[in-house]
Amino acid sequence: MKKSILIGLTLISANVMSAGNIENGEKIAYTCTGCHGIPFYKNPYPSYHVPRLGGQNETYIINALKAYRSGDRGHGTMKAQAGSLSDQDIADIAAYFASIGKK
Repeated sequence: MKKSILIGLTLISANVMSAGNIENGEKIAYTCTGCHGIPFYKNPYPSYHVPRLGGQNETYIINALKAYRSGDRGHGTMKAQAGSLSDQDIADIAAYFASIGKK
């Protein structure tokens, strides 16, 4: 019984710690907006439309950034950007961009 309670509390605290902080996300997402905040921006190489992130699904952003960081998703610039982010940074950035469409 004590073991299951301890496991439950551990899961709850891990969930609380990973919640994104919108204010911190706004501070650390300034480099993201250099590309993702420009309407109709096209990446020069490889050439494609850069998606806007404001209002995007928070879980999608988290999964995408973690995939860039691990190399599972390929794009040199994004891999470099995501490579320096902690899990908390990623959660904060995702919370910030997801909140933009809700303001």
